[in-house]
Amino acid sequence: MAADSFLMPPCRKIRIREAKGGPNPNRSDSSGVEEPQDADYPYVPQLSDDIEKSILARFPLSEYWKLNFLNKHFSRLLKSGELFKIRRQIGFKESSIFMSASGGNCWWAFDRLFKCCRQLPELPSRDVCFIGGDKESLCAGSHLIVSGREFTEGNVVWRFELETSKWFKGPSMIDPRCLFASATCGTFGFVAGGMEMGLLGAEVLNSAEKYNPETKSWESLPCMHKKRKLCSGCFLDDKFYVIGGKDENDMELTCGEAYNKDKNTWELILDMLKDEDNPVAKRQSPPLLSVVNNELYCLETSSNELKVYLKNSNTWKKLGAVPVRAGLHKGWGVAFKSLGNELLVIGYSSANCNCDYNGMTIYTCRPDAEREELRWRCFEGYKDRLNFFLLNCCVMVA
Repeated sequence: MAADSFLMPPCRKIRIREAKGGPNPNRSDSSGVEEPQDADYPYVPQLSDDIEKSILARFPLSEYWKLNFLNKHFSRLLKSGELFKIRRQIGFKESSIFMSASGGNCWWAFDRLFKCCRQLPELPSRDVCFIGGDKESLCAGSHLIVSGREFTEGNVVWRFELETSKWFKGPSMIDPRCLFASATCGTFGFVAGGMEMGLLGAEVLNSAEKYNPETKSWESLPCMHKKRKLCSGCFLDDKFYVIGGKDENDMELTCGEAYNKDKNTWELILDMLKDEDNPVAKRQSPPLLSVVNNELYCLETSSNELKVYLKNSNTWKKLGAVPVRAGLHKGWGVAFKSLGNELLVIGYSSANCNCDYNGMTIYTCRPDAEREELRWRCFEGYKDRLNFFLLNCCVMVA
């Protein structure tokens, strides 16, 4: 699919005709005129179902939505979710990036190398509060989860399923929340902390939940030691970390907590974000954290520097400057994500001198704590497509 092919083409019924040039020996008449066949007839009847599924499971993830328009057989196969199960069984995974930017109300999907891009169907909520309000997002399996607040129902969840290429409402979290930490592990999505808007006002939470895309349901996890909002989440050492944020008294937190799935317990880690050079109080967005090759990285917005967490000493090491101006809006509007074995950073390029320029810039880097210089790769072609200020961004591995 071409990189500039942003809009999904209209659905067309595909027809197949036999090639002209002579009568079909399998027909009783010899008129030479063949009736068109509907595309719902098998394309490759000589292949077994297992081989066919194995081939389709290896299709690029960015092309999957086209199967819905190819024929009914392939469409049913995609919607069944079986192709994604086969991909998991054979260890065939790809990363996709989903994002929405300021100035629009639509979501975009990019492939791993930013060569393919498409606009998702419009999220069907007509609630003005949801459309114009803040939203959080995470991925779990083949589901994109978007959480926001509606005027009538409060905090709600919408999910986009790759299998059907459609949006569905729900299921709502057990404790509906906003400004929470989230992370993905395997096919599961994890959330913790945040704020719940009740009849008596806002309440800061210490509860946590896990989303299962197969059952399309949420499961309660043990509560954290501390209540916190505006915190960040990640998976490190196979544990769900929730780091930083503010407590119920609006005080900055430098501690983190790690959820052990096997023990079903939380461990409090003191002074995880403590930094004398750049006090945590300067950070107004949730901490910009990401894990690559089981190493935790932080984008320090006040200094625009990349740092790596040293687990043994509970300290941070500076690695160098990041090529986006993370401090332009105090960390808001910047994407800082793990993309396979690379860091992904999207925002306003620090090399830009044009104050009227609003296009986003995409960079990736393979971080190395021992390397003296960071090598950033810039992806061209999307600078004028979307605004540099990202409202939401998350990475799906499926």
